[in-house]
Amino acid sequence: MKNLFYLLAIFSLMISCVSRKTQAIQQNILTLKDSYCKAPFKYNFINKLPSYNSDSILTANKELKNVLSEQSILILNALNNLDEVYKIIELKKDSSITSQLKVLQLKGKINNKIAISLTELDAVAAEFDCEGERVEQIENYVNDLNSSRNNKLILYSIIAGAAASIAGGIVKSDGWSNAIDIGGGALGAGFGLATLNPKGRKVEFIHNRNLLRDIWTEKLGSSNFPPFIWYMYTEKRFSSMEKKSIIANIKEIWLHYQFDGNKDAADHSVIFSDGGIYRAGDLHSRASMLNQMQSATRKINQNISYLLLDLDRLIL
Repeated sequence: MKNLFYLLAIFSLMISCVSRKTQAIQQNILTLKDSYCKAPFKYNFINKLPSYNSDSILTANKELKNVLSEQSILILNALNNLDEVYKIIELKKDSSITSQLKVLQLKGKINNKIAISLTELDAVAAEFDCEGERVEQIENYVNDLNSSRNNKLILYSIIAGAAASIAGGIVKSDGWSNAIDIGGGALGAGFGLATLNPKGRKVEFIHNRNLLRDIWTEKLGSSNFPPFIWYMYTEKRFSSMEKKSIIANIKEIWLHYQFDGNKDAADHSVIFSDGGIYRAGDLHSRASMLNQMQSATRKINQNISYLLLDLDRLIL
């Protein structure tokens, strides 16, 4: 009987420690329910997208193909800087100091637009990064809950088996002893099977400003993205896939790997809503999708780098 008392005392102490840890996590998680990643103030972008008729733009500016790549021409058109390029080409015919100064002024004007676009890229990528970290913190919280739950169930299983063994040794009747052993084994097995629950715990997670929703719907229906960045996402000529835009390619990957090809499930997923109840698997998927968009956004810097090289060759 003394052994059973000690066992119960240890069990109570362990449960108390786990409970205190869970309470501390629950208090800390309140700060993650609403996003701290969004900009401190709302910037009203002019939601006017550049023309997607890239063939017409390239045809209208075919004389620039001798000095600029097609992508550079399209980017300069999106930045409204093609006029400056034509003026530079004309001024370069005159080698005077005055003309050279005007060329540098025009180059500075183009560089200013490029600098703004690079800042926008950094801002969008930073928000994707921040949101990804926020989701990972929530995911760690849910994983801690699941781990705590499983630890409790394993502990219950051990206690049930130990208690059955002790009780079996105390009871003299063979019939009752066998019954206790069988009952204790069944109870321990039940606790063990409960740890295999694939869904586990869940948590409320809110994201009214949902960047992934704009990507999934392919609609710039909010001020979440600057128009230039959205143009780079959705113009096919800026994608490594010849016939698909960056967004179209990303969506295909999500549908295949995150939703097993089930578009209806994807359309109604909590990931593309204002938020709601998330399980660990949903959180893992959201974090992965945010990281993919961060990488895709940063990759646009390559296009800007090629443009800068083209402009340097133009000026020389």
